[in-house]
Amino acid sequence: MITSKFVLVPLLIVGLLWGSIQQSIAQRTQIRGFVDAYTSYQKGKLNFGLGEQDLFITSEITERLSFLGETVAKYSLDSPTDFNISIERIILKYNYAGNHSVLLGKHHTPINYWNDTYHHGRVFFPTVERPLLFSEGFIPLHTTGISLQGQNLGRLRFGYDLMLGNGLGSGDIADNNPFKSLTAAVHIKPADGVRFGASLYHDVISKGSLVHNHSTGASTLALARIRQSIMTASVSYNDSIFSKKYELLAESSMAMNKADSLGTQNAIATYAYAGLRITDKIIPYIRIDDIRYHKQEVYYHDHRVQSFVGGLRYELSYLAVFKLEYQHINNHRTADTDRMIFQVAVGF
Repeated sequence: MITSKFVLVPLLIVGLLWGSIQQSIAQRTQIRGFVDAYTSYQKGKLNFGLGEQDLFITSEITERLSFLGETVAKYSLDSPTDFNISIERIILKYNYAGNHSVLLGKHHTPINYWNDTYHHGRVFFPTVERPLLFSEGFIPLHTTGISLQGQNLGRLRFGYDLMLGNGLGSGDIADNNPFKSLTAAVHIKPADGVRFGASLYHDVISKGSLVHNHSTGASTLALARIRQSIMTASVSYNDSIFSKKYELLAESSMAMNKADSLGTQNAIATYAYAGLRITDKIIPYIRIDDIRYHKQEVYYHDHRVQSFVGGLRYELSYLAVFKLEYQHINNHRTADTDRMIFQVAVGF
């Protein structure tokens, strides 16, 4: 009888401790924030402004189930005294086996390296702003749906994303047509700091759709249903593990837009970035963007856009970065624009 008590008491204590550990894991929630402010000089005018404030939440619900949420507040371009709040990501992730997971919610579409790697915290951006293909609405930024994901598989650290979701023109709670968007993306990391990736996106855009995250939009969209396929290839190199000296990133996307009565037209968007870390904190960099459309384009506006960006990044710390940047945009439909901008971006 005494022996059984000596056995039961330790077991009871172990059980209580294990329950406490499980509860602490379930409550392991991290809340981070990111914000940026800037001053710019353009056309003889000096401006001060605020960028985005990003609230980034992650939580381990169980050992296999986790949550990610990202909410952004930024001032409206239509009314400078008002601001807009947008839900950028809400993802439930279940790790069902090894490095394989299923994800449900609103995602950054894993169509290219930049969209899949950088969230809205500008402190992590190598440049002040995203590449031009984002502001031109060339790629679908978000997809609400379900995906299968694998990471760091095998010697080449192979990764994949297979996503089924609402298409362009849809909202976050329902699709606007019976078709679903499909995304398939793969990448390998054969060495530290080296990544090669490729992806394919396909969707059917219904006649009369109001396409979100697309700032250009052609009038043809109101007249015809469009089948869109986008192929993307990317390569990135960042030897931060060793000398922390070189930063290279290049991506190219080709969109094929097919309307029943107008045939298929191709558009190509490319950007290349290079940075050189001359000290632990100072990195001069350049980025070149080029977007070309076919003259009979059925989805985008049929104009060519190019940009050159050159700047200097000063990393005060991992979560405090200053950037001084010159931007030149050559738009073949409007006048060229030149801009100097100084940005302060922090995380907290």
